[in-house]
Amino acid sequence: MSRVLTQNLSPGMITDEDVYSYNNQLIIAKGGELTNKIITKLEYYSVLSVRIRDGKDDEEEEILKAPKPKRPRRLPSYSEQIKASPEFKKFNAEFNQSLEEFRGAINDLVTKNVSDTDKLLENTDRLLSGNPSGIHVFDMLHNMRDFDDPTYAHSLNVSLICNVFGKWLGMSGEELRILTLAGLLHDVGKLKIPVKILTKPRKLTNEEYSLVKTHSVEGFNILQALDLDEHVLNAALMHHERCDGSGYPFGLTHNEIDRYARIVSIADVYDAMTSPRVYRGPLCPFKVIEIFENEGLQKYDPELILIFLEYIVNTYMNNRVRLSNGAEGDVVLINKLNLSKPMIRCGNHYLDLSREHNLSIEAII
Repeated sequence: MSRVLTQNLSPGMITDEDVYSYNNQLIIAKGGELTNKIITKLEYYSVLSVRIRDGKDDEEEEILKAPKPKRPRRLPSYSEQIKASPEFKKFNAEFNQSLEEFRGAINDLVTKNVSDTDKLLENTDRLLSGNPSGIHVFDMLHNMRDFDDPTYAHSLNVSLICNVFGKWLGMSGEELRILTLAGLLHDVGKLKIPVKILTKPRKLTNEEYSLVKTHSVEGFNILQALDLDEHVLNAALMHHERCDGSGYPFGLTHNEIDRYARIVSIADVYDAMTSPRVYRGPLCPFKVIEIFENEGLQKYDPELILIFLEYIVNTYMNNRVRLSNGAEGDVVLINKLNLSKPMIRCGNHYLDLSREHNLSIEAII
């Protein structure tokens, strides 16, 4: 008897144990003969290895020695296709260029009270050019989670998300310009917070967290000295307020919070949670969507969060995901009643995650 990795199994091998799936379903009984179909099923259920009978006779010995048949070449995932595309390479280069320009412009804004909003928005315009809907931005950002930057890259991301979100809400023209600028400048107050606190890899002390929370008022004070739209100022001041009154700095409730700030708050949290930080890796977007589904209607504007979630989850169509049992598959259908639990195609099998209560999406790959 020897244990053979599933990837090295061949049709005709004889099992020397009962093999079960993660939910205790018998896949093949002891003494059973492996077929291509059973091997595929073992891979699907993430069975790593199987005990195989050693050759007691010449026939079984020959089976065990038989060369492993060639498996079909795995097709590249949607994410891999995106990363290999000329569009992604162009976006990545332009993002880095925009990030450096934005960094300089924001530092000038804080230290010299100099603000050229048209120049600031050139950074987002460059990244949004060539796709009026902006939906390609999510394909790009989903595959560009290498920046651990809670201020500059985060602010640029939020401005791009706000722009697309605004289009989903029917905004255009000056409204969309104001919202994009609000996303770009919402965290400017963080430049008044010591970098060692913003990048601390451990839990903040109560005093440090209290200091970080002052960034919204600090940002408002910085922007107040400039000739900017009131919504931009309010977004900096109120983007951590929550509709149930649990936010800061004032504990405002729904109608007391500027609508632009309510929009920015959703984009801000989505990007922050799906981006890496020094103290954790990026959260799986479907986990973030689940959190929004569970808490969103209380903390965020219900109209806004429902629109955002319905649109955002559709940007993950066709993406390959890894499930909590280790299996991989592609998102093929969105469940509108449970957005974090779509239909997944795993090979020739389909899994409705809304019915598979023990399964969830662990990562987009």
